[in-house]
Amino acid sequence: MFVDRLLATLVNLRHGTTHDVLACWFGVDRSTITRAIGDVRPLLAQRGCTVAPGIRLRSLAEVIEHLGADGHTGIIDGTEIRVRRPAAGRKDRDKFVSGKTRQNAVKSMVLTDAEGRVLYCSPVRPGSCADITQARQLGLVNLLADGPFVEILADAGYQGLGAQTGGRVVTPPHRTFKKNAPEWYEERHEQQRKTHSSRRIRVEHGIAHLKNRKALARHHGRREHMSDIVQAAAGLLSHQQTATLSRASQA
Repeated sequence: MFVDRLLATLVNLRHGTTHDVLACWFGVDRSTITRAIGDVRPLLAQRGCTVAPGIRLRSLAEVIEHLGADGHTGIIDGTEIRVRRPAAGRKDRDKFVSGKTRQNAVKSMVLTDAEGRVLYCSPVRPGSCADITQARQLGLVNLLADGPFVEILADAGYQGLGAQTGGRVVTPPHRTFKKNAPEWYEERHEQQRKTHSSRRIRVEHGIAHLKNRKALARHHGRREHMSDIVQAAAGLLSHQQTATLSRASQA
């Protein structure tokens, strides 16, 4: 039954339960569970992120259009997920080593609204890919430069995008004085950084909720499935967040 296949996939994503354990629970062969998850997981990934009952965003272009139409602020950040090390002798083995954590990982760009609701998770890239490079490869610069005015908050890893997007990407302020800065400047600079950090902290909360899914804590399976896993988890989380907000507004 499709319901059983869906349930097995949801349990696998949420709790990271192995296929062997799921096979015992459902009384089937392990290969049946593997086949079921392989069929259902891409369907969940293609659903997109829910922003209202019956309305889903499936691409970065749709997210930018949605934010621009409502005049909302978006927040972006990159998140890394540890994966298995590629086999010895593979020419791309070092591509998965993150420059930040020095561990084998894949990276996804997460975009939330100002409330921390997940609106988009990109397909994954190897861990060595810089945050700003991934944003450019996803077409964020062109979408912001040619589309509606949207303010996107980002951390220092995206510095440089502001100039390319007409100030639409807002990053922490640069230091004007590198040496012998006056006391008033240090205080003002620190206050500006704290203000920016407090505005973009919601994306960190969104990523934390996303990584409550055990499948994203550390992935021991095939790296080829990571894009579907991340996007399926994001779609499920956004649906839950939207339902929670709807109930709160009705209360």
